[in-house]
Amino acid sequence: MKTNSGLRSQTTRKCILILGGSRSGKSTYAESLAERHEGPHIYIATAEAKDPEMAARINEHRKRRGPFWNTLESPLNLISSIKQNSTSKNIILVDCLTIWISNLMMANYSVIDESENLAKLMSQIEGTIIFVSNEVGQGIVPDNPLARTFRDYSGNLNQLIAKVADEVYLVTAGIPINIKKNK
Repeated sequence: MKTNSGLRSQTTRKCILILGGSRSGKSTYAESLAERHEGPHIYIATAEAKDPEMAARINEHRKRRGPFWNTLESPLNLISSIKQNSTSKNIILVDCLTIWISNLMMANYSVIDESENLAKLMSQIEGTIIFVSNEVGQGIVPDNPLARTFRDYSGNLNQLIAKVADEVYLVTAGIPINIKKNK
């Protein structure tokens, strides 16, 4: 699209990655970033309420977000959900990538292919997307192959998204630290 000055205008696109450990405050911080933007707010949830404790957690998240969020449940088809809802006006918050990886593993999807496809999608979307993910590489080496595979997939996906992200934050004890910001 040409502007009056003859320069090409750029698609409005912004990708933000929020990393942190369990209960670090990363989801709350991601929500606060999203709420600074005007436009429709879309929350793509990857968790499923498979037990009463998880159902209670999901309910608490919904209450905290308030009524102006449109929540979509997408435990496996995250890429399709993003494609269908990506517009220049929408803010999409995905919470969380590590649960998505767990879901993919349990459903025998190719986590490597899905991760690469998600990272590639970031150059095609419009609007703002905020990803929440657990930083799993700062703990001990897991004692079993499944847990090590999960850690490896999570670390690889975090690196792929961080590479294409405009901003990356690490949240510790509720305090966000900006670790990447494109100019």
